[in-house]
Amino acid sequence: MEAVNIIALSMGAAWASGINLYATIFMLGYMGLTGNFVLPEELQILSDPLVMTAAGFMYCVEFFADKVPGVDSGWDSLHTFIRIPAGAMLAASAVGDVTPAVELSAALLGGTLAAGSHATKAGSRLLINTSPEPLTNWGASITEDLLVIGGLWTALNHPVLFLIALAVFVVLMIWLLPRLWRLIKALFRRVGSWLGLCEPPPPPESPPVQTDPAQVENRPDKCL
Repeated sequence: MEAVNIIALSMGAAWASGINLYATIFMLGYMGLTGNFVLPEELQILSDPLVMTAAGFMYCVEFFADKVPGVDSGWDSLHTFIRIPAGAMLAASAVGDVTPAVELSAALLGGTLAAGSHATKAGSRLLINTSPEPLTNWGASITEDLLVIGGLWTALNHPVLFLIALAVFVVLMIWLLPRLWRLIKALFRRVGSWLGLCEPPPPPESPPVQTDPAQVENRPDKCL
């Protein structure tokens, strides 16, 4: 495999893992099993029927959990401890049989990318859940699944195009995450004030009034 193909596969697997880990594992395994793509030796275990069955079953569970308001955010919170390490592991395995330094670098970059895509998804879903209707959850979930499938297909078949799109995504993610964080903090403060768990900030104190000593001296109510 050429270097650009390896980089696209490594970073693509990490990025997709942060959004939907089980769809990522199942699709990579399916592509390898059907001969549509030759996986590196370290990733060929994904084509094992037992691994694909487990990934397919968990994808079905996530398919429904990801579309229920509130449940999807709880699912994302739990998978903070699953998607990020798995993304780092897949990124390191995708580079193949190389030096430990290259594997560690791929794991660090892959884990960071998986954490970024996961945080973007989880933060967006938390804000979407403020809407009372469930259609936005369904739309977001289906869009994420299609994004993972389309992104991985592009990474495997058009690696240069995928890396360009990934660079754009990273720039947008860096711009979006601080804004999502501020909106989420404001949302939690509002919910806390509704539940009486936090008090609104006190009004700013007015600056002391500067009084002319001569006026105080001539005031009729001046204390003796």
